[in-house]
Parts: sequence; C-alpha cells; structure tokens
Amino acid sequence: MNKTRLEIINKRGNKLCAYLELPANQKPHSYAIFAHCFTCNSTLAPVRNISRTLTNYGFGVVRFDFMGLGYSEGEFAESHFSGNIEDLVSVSDYLGEHFKAPSLLVGHSLGGAAAIVAASQLENIKAVATIGAPASVSHAKRLFSEQIDLESEAPVEVKIEGRPFKIDAQFVKDFEKTDLLAIVKSLRKPLLIMHAPFDNSVGIENARKLYHAAFHPKNFISLDGADHLLTNSKDSQYAGDMIGTWAQRYFGEAENEMLDTKGEQLVAHLNVKEDKFTTFMQTLKHSLIADEPESFGGNDLGPAPYDFLSAALASCSVLTVKLYAERKGWDLQEVYAYITYSKKHSDDLMIDVEKPGNIDHLSKKLKLIGNLTEEQRIRLTEIAAKCPVHKTLTGNVVIETERMEADEVH
Repeated sequence: MNKTRLEIINKRGNKLCAYLELPANQKPHSYAIFAHCFTCNSTLAPVRNISRTLTNYGFGVVRFDFMGLGYSEGEFAESHFSGNIEDLVSVSDYLGEHFKAPSLLVGHSLGGAAAIVAASQLENIKAVATIGAPASVSHAKRLFSEQIDLESEAPVEVKIEGRPFKIDAQFVKDFEKTDLLAIVKSLRKPLLIMHAPFDNSVGIENARKLYHAAFHPKNFISLDGADHLLTNSKDSQYAGDMIGTWAQRYFGEAENEMLDTKGEQLVAHLNVKEDKFTTFMQTLKHSLIADEPESFGGNDLGPAPYDFLSAALASCSVLTVKLYAERKGWDLQEVYAYITYSKKHSDDLMIDVEKPGNIDHLSKKLKLIGNLTEEQRIRLTEIAAKCPVHKTLTGNVVIETERMEADEVH
C-alpha cells in the first residue's frame, strides 16, 4: 500500500500528525478515519493493521494522533473527550478539502465513542464501526479519577496503564458531559459493534448496551479470543476484514480499485520500507496476501510463498480428481489433498543425480471419501498425479524475467 504523512491543523491551532494509507493503485472509492484508543497513538500495530487491511477493500484510511499524543502537538490535559471529537471533525474537514470527504469512521475503545459522537455531527459520515467501545464516556474516568482532586484546578501527574500523564479536574469533568447511549439511539446510521467477550478493560456488557440503544441497521461481531488492544496481529487483521466486508454493503465493492495487473494474470506488490514481507497480490478478479511467519520477521498476515505453491498443487489435484470421477460416474463424495514441501537429500529419495544434495520435495497424500472400489481409488490417485499443476512442476519450465521501467508501472 501507499502511505503519506499529513499535518492537519485542528481547531485549536495544533498540528495533528496523520498518515494516509491508500490502496495499492492509489485510487480509493471512499475514505475512512481511524480513531485510536485512549492514550494510544496512530503507530500502534493494531491501528496500522486495521487501516492497511481496509485499503484492501478500496478505502483510503487516515489514522492520526489525537492532540497531545504521539507526534501531534498540544498538551494531553487539553485533549479531553470533546477535544477528540473536535480533532475528528478537523480531520474530516481536511480530507474534504484536499481529497474527498470521509464516509466511514472507525474507532477503537474510547476512540469508538468519539467516532459515534463525531458521526452524529458530520453529515458526510455514512457508517460507523467500533472496536471495544464503552457504552459510557465516563467509563474512562475509572483509570484516573481516584488520583486527582476534583476540587483543584491545578494539573497533576497521574498514571494511566503505567504511563505518566498530566491532567486537571476539567479533563475529568469533561467525560461526564456526553450521554453516549442517547447519541447512539438518535444516530440512525449503519453501526458495526465489535467487542471481545473477555475484554478486561471494557467489559462485553458495554457492547450489549450500545447494541440495544442503536436502531437498525446494526451488527455485532464477537472478537473471540482477542484482548482489548488486539495485540495479536491476527485479531486486528480479522477486525479489519470484518469491517471491510461489512462496509461493502454501504459503499459497494472495490471493483477495479485494486492493483492493476497491466494485462498480466497476476501482480504482486510489496512496500519494502513499510510492510516487512506482507505482499499484496491481485489476479483479474481476486485479492490475496502473502507473508512470512513472525519467526522469520514477517507479520504472518497470509500464507508464505511456498504455501501458495503447495496450495496450487493441492487445489488442482482435487479439482482434477473430481472431474475425472464425475466423467466416470463414480460415487466420489469428498476429496482431500495434503501437501508438504521440504528439502530432502537425493540419497534419501534414492534418486540418481549428477551432484548429490538436497532437492525440492513435495509430498501429496489423498483422502478419497465415497462408495468407491479399490480399483477406483487406485485410479483416482493416479489421476491426481496428472493434474495440470503437477505436470507443470515436474515438466520443463521456462521462467523469463524482465525489468519494467518505473513509468511503466505507475
């Protein structure tokens, strides 16, 4: 994907640090804004993962630091809940002026509450998605209310989840001004509520209250096994995929908005500086993600390249077996193909080669389910070895590699 750093001036004159993520072809069909959680920032892995996953669905996504957090200017004590809403409105105005007005708001935790309130004020916002959002804005007060004297106007340093922040009594009182459930009830915009059932920071009962307060269209998705901050990359990718899929009903599918194959059958794109090994691929009709496991330095957001090789062999094998059985009129009901790729020594495989050593080895095991004779099972196993991909891998393959000029790509 493509990332651009933005500097957005909020209503108080502070510079907000923001990043605009675009689909690989830089042509989003709609724009979204991501509001991070309380005391978080836009560079946290879950924020990046969800934002980038949404670009796979054709969205341009802005993730930014609220005033006083991350790389944005201002004091945290001044970045109260009302200030967060003002920041969201400022980012929305900026997008409308320089790109296209956003139509989707996504918010995590207290950022979800801010997204709901901002959506009630912004006509251009057509839908809202929340992740682990509280049903009451004052819910966040429990993090610090016991550490501050509400009668004093002087700012004091408090610990929030182990980190020091300076706040004052006004900061605390601001959380009491918003009746979030009343706003949800009057929102009348598509709302997706996502919540982990065992969230220890914002309990699942908050999702129940939000859901019951909202009018349809509304949806709830359980983030089973996830924690509040979605620290497992698979949870944040899942959340991004669910939001992207849900949003298609309201914004349409991103047809022809993904990578341009330039007339070829498939294209792969890797942003070397940003994405580690996460590679976005596009066929004429389908989008895919390849990656490496975390142990290899990747994000583990998709199968590794050799997994795709094994997948090609497995899928081609079962399809070929199915077609053959149907043509013969045999009662084949299900077929499994199990593939393992490895390096094996030629001596272990008892293969004569000019230079003994490790060679590529693919193990294919078939499970055939149905009312089949032994002869039919033997024949179907033989047929699996004749599938087109199998023949390609064992035949004479020529791969031609040539360089395209930069202006040919963009």
